[in-house]
Amino acid sequence: MSLKITDWAAGDRPREKLLERGASGLTDAELIAILISSGTRDKSAVDLGRELLQMVNNNLNSLGKLSVSDLRKLHGIGNARAVTIIAALELGRRRKLAETPDTVQIKSSQDVADIFHPLLSDLAHEEFWILFLNRSNKVINRMKLSQGGISGTVTDVRMVMKKAIESLASGIIVCHNHPSGNLNPSESDSKITQKIKEAGSLMDIQLLDHIIVSGNDYYSFADNGML
Repeated sequence: MSLKITDWAAGDRPREKLLERGASGLTDAELIAILISSGTRDKSAVDLGRELLQMVNNNLNSLGKLSVSDLRKLHGIGNARAVTIIAALELGRRRKLAETPDTVQIKSSQDVADIFHPLLSDLAHEEFWILFLNRSNKVINRMKLSQGGISGTVTDVRMVMKKAIESLASGIIVCHNHPSGNLNPSESDSKITQKIKEAGSLMDIQLLDHIIVSGNDYYSFADNGML
């Protein structure tokens, strides 16, 4: 049986280590242990954190895709701990998104991927987002247009154009994620891209790119000559 955290030397306890060395000095398992340590009886919270990471091959993005029911499959994780973990990961996602200023200038597809990876890369469902740009390709607004299931989401071209006009955008970039891990655009992805491009041309609003995010990688329609 593993020692409880309270039985460890003070300098080895995750909370004390964080106070002394800062959060960056802790392992992923130790950070998770801080979230779930309350009430652990049969094993240390760090051991439980390690087991949780083993479930996802030590991939924090995969951890972010787990639901409460997924987390509860691990002995020692109940509703309270599962909700705590999910809430902490969601806060991290939102913090990363908030760090990206809306005044950023888009110079490449990587700039777009950097904005959307923190938001979309670990979702278990599809979401469709739009970046609205001015004539200098600076982001003036962004919004989630729709949310769907594992295999797709509905995209209304009329709503895309309506929101672009309301934002006084000169150009737009659309982005969605593939929870399946497959970066290749589907036939419906290609069709909706062409429809948005054609609708934008009529209103002098240029579709600059369509980015598909999956895991730590992305696919750019513009980079691949699909626009």
